[in-house]
Amino acid sequence: MEIQDDRTKEQMETHIWLVIGTDRFLSGWGQAKNGSSYAAWACKMEDAPKVLNWVENRGDQLRVRETVCRPGARYRPNPAYCAHLHIYVVDGNHTSL
Repeated sequence: MEIQDDRTKEQMETHIWLVIGTDRFLSGWGQAKNGSSYAAWACKMEDAPKVLNWVENRGDQLRVRETVCRPGARYRPNPAYCAHLHIYVVDGNHTSL
């Protein structure tokens, strides 16, 4: 499984809420050839409702869910289902806010 996490070390302490979706366009080919491609948006807990609403209203995300990681921890989805994961950072300039 390939994981690309855009968070800095500092953001892994503050952006611990993840809103995750299964990307219906990128799953099954390319870096996710043998499984699903997950996209996750890491945000601060107070921004989670807005980010969740934004992801749920995107047309390319299926099975939208949330999880929280301990500060400094890495999210590791089940490799039986996920072949590729990209974690994006939601900061003050993000569209969802």
